[in-house]
Amino acid sequence: MDSINPTAMFAALSQETRLQVFRRLIKAGPKGLLSGEIGEQMGVRQNTMSANLAILLNAGLIRNERQGRSVRYFANIPAISDLLRFLLEDCCGGDSALCNPLVASLASVSEDQR
Repeated sequence: MDSINPTAMFAALSQETRLQVFRRLIKAGPKGLLSGEIGEQMGVRQNTMSANLAILLNAGLIRNERQGRSVRYFANIPAISDLLRFLLEDCCGGDSALCNPLVASLASVSEDQR
């Protein structure tokens, strides 16, 4: 859990626009989306979108890459996998056999993406 801050992640996702942005970036996959594309798709002004992206970025849920004058954003899949693994570590009333397959699959996705 040292690599993630679950409280910051949930706080970032507790606002509707940020949750929608996050879901769009997950759906976009490895190609990501330019910040302007996200704002246009959602009908959100540039300064508002920039503020929302900064919150998601600071929470560790997304990452970005500068491409010339533009910035492309991506879902931070390893951090999302770590968060899900954190949530499921002690699940199923101590019967880890019920959750182990899911936790193991999240671990392999996280390691593959690093």
